[in-house]
Amino acid sequence: MSSAAPRTTGQDHLWSVDEHLEDILTTVRPLEPIELQLLDAQGCVLVEDVTVPVSLPPFDNSSMDGYAVRVSDVAGASEEFPAVLAVVGDVAAGQADLLHVGPGQAARIMTGAPLPPGAETVVPVEWTDGGLGEGPATGMRARALAPEGAEGHVHVYRPAEARAHVRAKGSDVKSGDRALEAGTVLGPPQIALLAAIGRGTVRVRPRPRVVVMSTGSELVQPDEKLGSGQIYDSNSFALTAAARDAGAIAYRVGAVADDAETLRSTIEDQLVRADLMVTTGGVSVGAYDVVKEALSYVGDQDEPGSGIDFRKLAMQPGKPQGFGSIGPDHTPLLALPGNPVSSYVSFELFVRPAIRTLMGLDDVHRPRTRATLTAGKALTSPKGRRQFLRGTYADGSVTPVGGAGSHLVAALAHADALIVVPEDVESVEPGTEVEVVLLG
Repeated sequence: MSSAAPRTTGQDHLWSVDEHLEDILTTVRPLEPIELQLLDAQGCVLVEDVTVPVSLPPFDNSSMDGYAVRVSDVAGASEEFPAVLAVVGDVAAGQADLLHVGPGQAARIMTGAPLPPGAETVVPVEWTDGGLGEGPATGMRARALAPEGAEGHVHVYRPAEARAHVRAKGSDVKSGDRALEAGTVLGPPQIALLAAIGRGTVRVRPRPRVVVMSTGSELVQPDEKLGSGQIYDSNSFALTAAARDAGAIAYRVGAVADDAETLRSTIEDQLVRADLMVTTGGVSVGAYDVVKEALSYVGDQDEPGSGIDFRKLAMQPGKPQGFGSIGPDHTPLLALPGNPVSSYVSFELFVRPAIRTLMGLDDVHRPRTRATLTAGKALTSPKGRRQFLRGTYADGSVTPVGGAGSHLVAALAHADALIVVPEDVESVEPGTEVEVVLLG
């Protein structure tokens, strides 16, 4: 890749949260659809309606183990005066050649087996003697152990209405029905339905591949020994997990040292497996904030719009942000701040919607609601900044968790919501209704 200057919007321009998000969502485009095998399509979004080619179930079948009979033959049956019917054989699930049930006859039938011609209803085996002549049965004997059960006579102790314990053809879905509509996310139940109607492949937008990379020479991997001035790398783990939670296939890259050339080389190496790249750290104004230095030269100078724009947002936490595209395929890249809370809040507000947009979803944002603030004192917020405070939400109320510091990982771990304080509000009293972003 050849070098390119970063996108510029004016160094003094203070972006609003909404402006930054709009810039991201108007740039990122859904991935192109592909045909995938069912299990490979899990978590993907359908791009077309799926029509049922064959009714489900495809034939009338029994919902019980019992006997297929005619209604008139068991009318008035009781334990004192049972109906005695001749057993003409077995009907098992998957059986192609079916018996015919005539007057005074019964066929032993298994759950899921087709209702045989002539039969009108099914009596559960518990309503019979199971062909043993020993009173009400508790179940059927295995055919291999008692083949004689498929012949002889059965005593029926209760009547049955027409089509009792019969699952009708097409009672689930009928041929020609719409099974799933475009835009559906394929989870286990949807994949089960596709398999049940005979679809082995499906056309979807693939799950986006997201590469997450943290930066900082002070970062050490968990399970390694900390040296002086070092901390464990939590951002790459948090954001990789968050990307997977959003629906992506996420790849975590271990912390990259504060060296622009090393970072640039690592990013270039990772582009081959990325539909979206996310970096954390190195986007502020410090002498060692090398992400800005490195990404200023990652792009294609022959392609207009390539490069990363580093900007300041009117928000807390998360003021420094970067966004643009890099590489020959114009891969979107979001550069997030390095403080753990700033990084995670930025992910929820900006990266998660980008991932959901790549997936082709219509609703890309976390749900929001209004809640009553429960707190021991008023919340303060800097003028001109939209503040996002961690909180716990329950039953229409939200309670702050931890302080406003962007390093408080423990507080973040206990939060399930973000309390939104608008730019023009500097104090929020307990009992005030506030906007809440629900995280879980």
